[in-house]
Order: sequence, then C-alpha cells, then structure tokens
Amino acid sequence: MRRALVTGGAGFIGSHVVDVLLAQGWQVTAVDSFDPFYPRALKEANVAGQRPHPNYTLRELDIRDLPALRAQLSGPYDAVVHLAAKAGVRPSIADPATYQDVNVRGTQNLLELARELGVRQFVFASSSSVYGVNPRVPWSEEDHVLSPISPYASTKVSGELLGHVYAHLYSMRFVGLRFFTVYGERQRPDLAIHKFARLLLDGQPIPVFGDGSTRRDYTHISDIVRGIQAAIEYQGSDYEIVNLGNNRTVSLAEMIGVLEETLGVSARRREMPMQPGDVPQTWASLDKARRLLDFQPQVDFGTGCQAFASWLRHEPQPVGRAVGSGVAR
Repeated sequence: MRRALVTGGAGFIGSHVVDVLLAQGWQVTAVDSFDPFYPRALKEANVAGQRPHPNYTLRELDIRDLPALRAQLSGPYDAVVHLAAKAGVRPSIADPATYQDVNVRGTQNLLELARELGVRQFVFASSSSVYGVNPRVPWSEEDHVLSPISPYASTKVSGELLGHVYAHLYSMRFVGLRFFTVYGERQRPDLAIHKFARLLLDGQPIPVFGDGSTRRDYTHISDIVRGIQAAIEYQGSDYEIVNLGNNRTVSLAEMIGVLEETLGVSARRREMPMQPGDVPQTWASLDKARRLLDFQPQVDFGTGCQAFASWLRHEPQPVGRAVGSGVAR
C-alpha cells in the first residue's frame, strides 16, 4: 500500500485529491490548519465522508510549526502533495507578512520534512498568478520572465525556487503545478464563480470589476485532480514546472452569462473599478503538460458550471462571511 501526505487536505482541491487517492487504495494522511479564511463547517463537510475510511488520517496542524509536523508526521510517505497555503490575491496585499510566513516558510518546512523522511516525490501547488501581466500568451513554462503583481503570487514563485534547491541538493523529485482558475464542486466561497452564483440565487447584485473584458482560463477540479495524479506518478527529471489549465479563456462577461443560463437567473451588475493585484487575463499553454503528464482537459466550461450548480443547489448556505478576493486564480 502506497502512502501519501496531502497538505490542505480538507480544502477544495485537497479533499478531491484525497477522495481519488483513497479510491485508488492509497493510505492518506491529510494535514489542514482549518484556517478561518472561510467557515470551518465547509471544510468539515469536505472531509465528512473521508473520516470513517480505514486508510485515512486527518491531522490538524499549522505548516509553520515544524516541530509539530515532525512529531505527528512520521511517515514513511511515497509522495507529498503540498496544497496548503494562505489563499487569495487581494487579501495578500493587505497582509503580505502572513502570506510570506505561511506560504514560504510553510513550504520550506514541508520540503525539510520530506528530506528528513526520505520522500522521493514532492508535488507542489503553484499558481497562474506567477505570470502576472506577461503579455505573451498563452503562458508557457519556458518563458522565464515572470511578472507577479501580488504578494500571494510572489510566494508561489518562492515555493517553486525552494523546490529547485531541494531537487538539486537532495535528489528529490519536485513537480510544481501552476493551477489556472480552478472551479467546481466544493469551490471556496470567496472565488468568483461560487461567489457570483450565491449572489445570483439570492437575488443580489454581483460586483463586476472593470468592463467585463478580463479573461480567465477556467479549469474544472476533475481535470486538476487528473493532473495531480499524473504528477504523483511522474518519473522523469528531478525538477519540473507544469501548467494545468484548460487552454481556453473565458471573459468575465461570458462567465456571468453562462451562470445566468445555468442557474436560470438574470444578473444585476454593480460596476466596480479594477482591483490591485488583478491581471487582465490568464491563459495556459498545455504543450508541456501534454508531453510530460499526458494531460488533456476533458471538461468544458459549460459542463463544469452545470456540475457546480447541481452541487451548489444541494449545499447549505455557508455560515459567516467569507473573506476574499472574488477573483479566481
């Protein structure tokens, strides 16, 4: 039986990864701090079906606390999937020090723990935000001129560079995955699709930042999980950075239109100025993902929104106000 350590395991992406690994027969240890960025009840709902599984263990730990990590995560592990991070572009501008502490020092701790335990495979959740305002689209991993414009984005660049150090010094295979605007069932309530859908269903106006022309490369959670699975199995070079996206951009106006059609509700828009840290577009080149991971997205945006809407209609309204950007990365 193979063993995996999944940080951020109670979150949106992490809980889906844990579901798949358990179904494949892995023994999974999930780590999550249950950060109050959004209501704890939502994460508890994510893991409710996993808790009874005989191959599942959940540790409530802060990745900044290396002694606690060492004490409670003794391994051995065949792979570490490091998804835990302080999330959100705009909140990182208000609190850059905490983002640096969690995302950079926390990643350093996980890499050090993996080194001590002899873990060979380390998969890291990076972000499309590292590209910033790069006008050369679609964005390619081969373009080394990154232009991050938020503290959050800079922490993800730092995580990728830390991975290079450990891959070079300790022969650890580090695969950094730049996620492009992940959406779908269990999506965080602060992200645009979830936030807008809730407002639409409640008959509330939705905030539209800018003129609606900003574009995002929306990627369904099931495609992201398939990419993570492939990265866990990757046996090539010791260090790779790979985009996981859909290779199709959707404008903000188009996204709202798809939600209106899917939910059967007309939107009332509240025009807002562009926000600091926002980028005009994200767009992933998938050439490298296809070549190294045999990755090909399978869920188109309309189908993904229908699946999300079906999940949303059966979920309770979250208790408490979500803190966040309303921007899907």
